[in-house]
Amino acid sequence: MTRLSSQSRERPTLRAWLQEGDFTLAMSSGFFAFFAHTGMMTALEDAGLVPARVSGSSAGALVGASWAGGVDAPVLAAELERLERAHFWDPGPGLGLLRGRLFRDKLGAMLGARTFRETRVPAAVSAFDVRTRTTHVLAHGPLVPAIHASCAVPLLFQPVSIGGRPYLDGGILDRPGLLGVPASDRRVLFHHIASKSPWRSALEMPEREGMVTLVMAGLPRSGPFALAEGRRAFAAAREAMTRALDERLDGRALVVPVR
Repeated sequence: MTRLSSQSRERPTLRAWLQEGDFTLAMSSGFFAFFAHTGMMTALEDAGLVPARVSGSSAGALVGASWAGGVDAPVLAAELERLERAHFWDPGPGLGLLRGRLFRDKLGAMLGARTFRETRVPAAVSAFDVRTRTTHVLAHGPLVPAIHASCAVPLLFQPVSIGGRPYLDGGILDRPGLLGVPASDRRVLFHHIASKSPWRSALEMPEREGMVTLVMAGLPRSGPFALAEGRRAFAAAREAMTRALDERLDGRALVVPVR
């Protein structure tokens, strides 16, 4: 829930709130929601508003950590515009349909940073430790394997080994992707990809002091067999975020309908 200064007679717009100081950007999981996250991030860059830290799970980890690793939002958008299923579709024997090698190679070709230490801002991604059935926040070491692990949707991708431990999608237990945000970060913009299920979406709406939650209502749903919908989601999210910047903050979440 966003708490505004008692000295403010008028609630600020999202743009004004972001301009007040450094902010952390957290992005949730949501299957192929990286299209929508990239649209939102592109609108932020268009407005000259960039985060001082990023955190995320799965699709949110892909966009946030890739941006931190040197891939500007328009560059990532161009990659998504050209994305075809053949670019990541590599079935093979194992505990999941896809081996993930093509996905990993594509990430490696895009990123400028090789390790978390080389990122332009601090970054963290959540991944599910299969052995302990707990979420681990990955914020050190090689960047590509960490993003790959956070995006390893169960049954679709095979587990990713890091340090001899198997990992799967960070959204299994940390769908919001907020576990990588330090408690000391008092200004957080959280892009929440709402679940298709209304009751589940309500349960997944986190609360945190100093956090603005942004929800875009009505985004197109994409997947490996609906990439065209993903491109529509990118355009819709970019337009919705552009409008959201001039909306006044009022209450727990800023909900912006997609046009």
